[in-house]
Amino acid sequence: MKLSMSEKIRLILRRKNITIVELANRVGTTNQNLANKFKRDNFSIRELEEIAAALDCEFEGIFIEKDGEKI
Repeated sequence: MKLSMSEKIRLILRRKNITIVELANRVGTTNQNLANKFKRDNFSIRELEEIAAALDCEFEGIFIEKDGEKI
């Protein structure tokens, strides 16, 4: 089962016991804006990197070819 980016972030939030409101504060945006991004599952690479840093994680945005090559 593939998780959406929103689902992945929510999973990390639950594991770290952090609310979306707290995450919004950490990344310098409003709760409303972040909630909308979760609803649309619409995050830029820059936003994902900021979220990862705020959650003390690393974000690796990669493409993987059918032959397993990572780009």
